[in-house]
Parts: sequence; structure tokens; C-alpha cells
Amino acid sequence: MPHSDAYDAVIVGGGHNGLVAAAYLARAGRRVLLMERLGHTGGAAVSTRPFAGLDARLSRYSYLVSLLPRRIVDDLGLRFSLAKRTVSSYTPAVRGGRPTGLLVDGDTARTRESFARITGSEREYESWRRFYGMTRRVAERVFPTLTEPLPTREALRARIGDETAWRALFERPLGEAVEAAFEDDLVRGVVLTDALIGTFSHAHDPSLRQNRCFLYHVIGGGTGDWDVPIGGMGALTDALADAARAAGARIATGCEVTAIATDGRTAEVMFRDADGEGLVAARHVLVGAAPQELARLLGDEPPTPPAEGAQLKVNMLLRRLPALRDPDVDPREAFAGTFHIAEGYGDLEAAYGQAAAGKLPLRPPSEIYCHSLTDPSILAPELARQGYQTLTLFGLHTPARLFAADHDTALAALLEATLELLDAQLTEPIADCLAYDAEGMPCIEAKSPLDLERELRLPGGNIFHRELAFPYAQEGTGRWGVETRHANVLLCGAGAVRGGGVSGIPGHNAAMAVLGR
Repeated sequence: MPHSDAYDAVIVGGGHNGLVAAAYLARAGRRVLLMERLGHTGGAAVSTRPFAGLDARLSRYSYLVSLLPRRIVDDLGLRFSLAKRTVSSYTPAVRGGRPTGLLVDGDTARTRESFARITGSEREYESWRRFYGMTRRVAERVFPTLTEPLPTREALRARIGDETAWRALFERPLGEAVEAAFEDDLVRGVVLTDALIGTFSHAHDPSLRQNRCFLYHVIGGGTGDWDVPIGGMGALTDALADAARAAGARIATGCEVTAIATDGRTAEVMFRDADGEGLVAARHVLVGAAPQELARLLGDEPPTPPAEGAQLKVNMLLRRLPALRDPDVDPREAFAGTFHIAEGYGDLEAAYGQAAAGKLPLRPPSEIYCHSLTDPSILAPELARQGYQTLTLFGLHTPARLFAADHDTALAALLEATLELLDAQLTEPIADCLAYDAEGMPCIEAKSPLDLERELRLPGGNIFHRELAFPYAQEGTGRWGVETRHANVLLCGAGAVRGGGVSGIPGHNAAMAVLGR
């Protein structure tokens, strides 16, 4: 129960963005109350021990970090760090009837040789260097703007200063640029995957939702790197909660906000907790929940079309890493980066078409990585000594609609098909490598979009809360991209402009809007 009935700011939702906003506002001397429905903070950015009797802390939902600005870490004095992955990606393939694969890592000569072995020449590698040189230049110019007031479209275009890049990323379907740059189907697919993470789209979608998704996946930190949170994702949100509390913010967990009323100058926030129902007053309300949830709390019409997620998330704990059919790569390298499965360009197009027709993909695309190879601290020392490892799998092109009629049957069928494709790359079934928990059950859990909706209230299981937006001002976006039609109600979650991913950017920007920056 809150200790006071009046605050400068009430924050609805204790995910990482809400915690960032709370910490900034409290450090600025504001009286801040954060209210979280669950019994803990963190939202989708948490570490949990999902397997009974085994001390392995998995990043259960979100699992890698790219978009978190260093300035937020420094401003808030967070005791938190990231580790670089030694390998960017590995994609198994068959060439000349022989298992092989494309390995992309920090060794230029080795990566060049891998491209030549897979594609038959150095052309694709040189195209790769040019293409990602272009995206990196865009990243260097765009990323710093994400914690500034929204630029206009023309101002951002001028800042990028590359008309070819602007057209490829902001104006034309991404598939055109991918097909112009690359010839090999496998290479094209590896590039396109960043446009489809959590986004149900295809290479030539005229809405450009694939372009927006791709942009956010290649601009993080000004480099596009995706890093591993040391201690698991929960280490970040624990550090944020500590920073908010240390600055004087009050955090109330197990406290569900049920309605918000505002006249634009002051607001009342109704809530329910273990002691019953209550009400607090606030000058500002910052909502870390999705726009759909914000509309419900305000009694407004929900946004249309409704949000829909399109991903499968599978967490596993293994007794050992499996060996690969490709004899030239160490599993500890292949799984240290992003391990692509059934993500060739044609595979992705076929899976999209099947899902769009209302069917589970016959060859569901997915990608895997092993957190514990980069950060063994998430495992108890005894498990690490015994060779245990974690695996995180993220599946594409599985929209929530596919699970609506018979959720459990659809999820089981999808998981089986996905693991069969993984097994096809291994010398032994992944099931033979799984650990078993204290109750004798295999250590594997799968989450559909509808599971994320039920557990985290992500509308339709959409990990971005709604479709991503280009990072420039558009009609109705306001100065910071967090404004709503109510002057004192702000959106500080992933559904804000420049939201999505584990970034803290919407939380920072909503706090700046309150502070009049």
C-alpha cells in the first residue's frame, strides 16, 4: 500500500522502462510511486530459475541487449555490465552433399574464408562488408538521437546524409536492398532475419514494418552489436530497481492499477492490492504498459488494429552441448553467437506464406544462442563444472492467431517441428542432451505469443507492444514520442515512439518530458 495519497509522478508498471523513469524522476527530486501488478519488478526483462532443483538463472523472456544507451547506465550509476559475444552467427548448410556452415565472427580472415567456402567466391563477403558498413554508418548517426527530442523526418534524413541508405532502409521494402546486395539464398536469409524478430512480415511488405524492425536491430549502440547481460537480464532490472529506490522512489509490487482519471492537470490512479482497493493522486502518470492497456485504464477505445506477436520462445538447460554434423566448427563457437535454423531467404518466405494462410509453418524458422558460454555466472558453480549449458531459442513467423483455436496442441506441434529441424543439424537429438529437474522432468519450456499475453499482458504477445515506428516525428507523436492526448499522462513503455527491445529509452524520454527538458 502506498504511504502517501499524492505524488508528483505515479508510474504504472515495473518493467525496465518504468524503472528507468522512476530513477530519473526521483533523482530530480520528484516524489515518485511505481506500482507493479506482479510480485516483483522487471516485466519481461527478468531472470528466473524455471527448472525445479537446478540453480540456473535463465533470461526467461528478453535475453540480449543492444539498444540500452550507455548514458542511461552512467546517469543512473547502474552496477551492470554487458559482455561481447565472440561469434556473431553460425548458419548450418549443406554444400556438395556435405554438412558445412557459415561462421561470422571477429576474425576477418576466417569469416572471409567461411563465405568463400559456402558461396564459392568472395563476392558475397565483400557485399556483406559493404552492406553492414552502410548500416553501421546509419547507426552511428541515428542512435544518439534516440534520447533526444524527436527529429523531423527531413532532419533525420539530413543527419544520415546518405540517400542510398535512406531509400534502402526508410523508403523501399528491405527485400529490394537485400536482393540487390546478395545472391546467395542463405546469406540473404541471415540478413533478413533482423527484420522479422517478433514482427510478422516479409521482405517486400509495402507497409515497411520489416524495415522498421530491421532498423532497430542494427542501430543499437551505434554498432548494431547484441550483447549478453552479465548475471542474466534480471541483473539489469534489479540494478534499476536499486537505483530508483536509492533515489527515493517508492516501489509497490503486488499492486495492480485498475483505472486512471485525469483532467490534464492532475490525475487519480485507482489500484487494487492485498489490502483491497485504493486511490492515489498524481501530477503526472507514466504508463509502462502497452497502448492497448493504457486505453483500457483510461476508458478509451482501444487502438486498431490490435497488436499481435509472432514468436516462439523456448528455454532449455542441457547437460552438455550437442555435437554438430559440420565437422569444422566447435559447438562452443556455433552456439556462442546466433545459430540460424531454416532461415534461408526462401525458407523465410515459405514460412510466412504458410502462417499468413492460417497454418503452422512446415519448416519453422528459429535462432538459438547459449548465454552460459559467454556468461557462466548464470549457472551454479557445480553445474558449470559438470558442463551444463543453457540454450535460448527464438522462433519466427508464429503469429498469435495460430494458437487461438487449440493452444496446447498447436504449441506442441510447433515445438516438435522446430526441434526436428535443430536435430537435423546435430549428431544426436537435443532431447538426449537435456538436463532433468528435481521432479524428473526434462528441462525445456516453450512460450507462445498467447502465453506472453497471459503472463505479461503483452497484447497478442507482441514483444514491442505494437508495431514499431520510424524514429522521427509524425503527426501526433509529440516532442518526445511519449505524449498522449492527455497532457499529464505519458507512455513510458515499449509502445512509445522509439520503444521496443531492452533499451530504457522510452523511460528516459518520458522522464525528460515530465522534467520539461
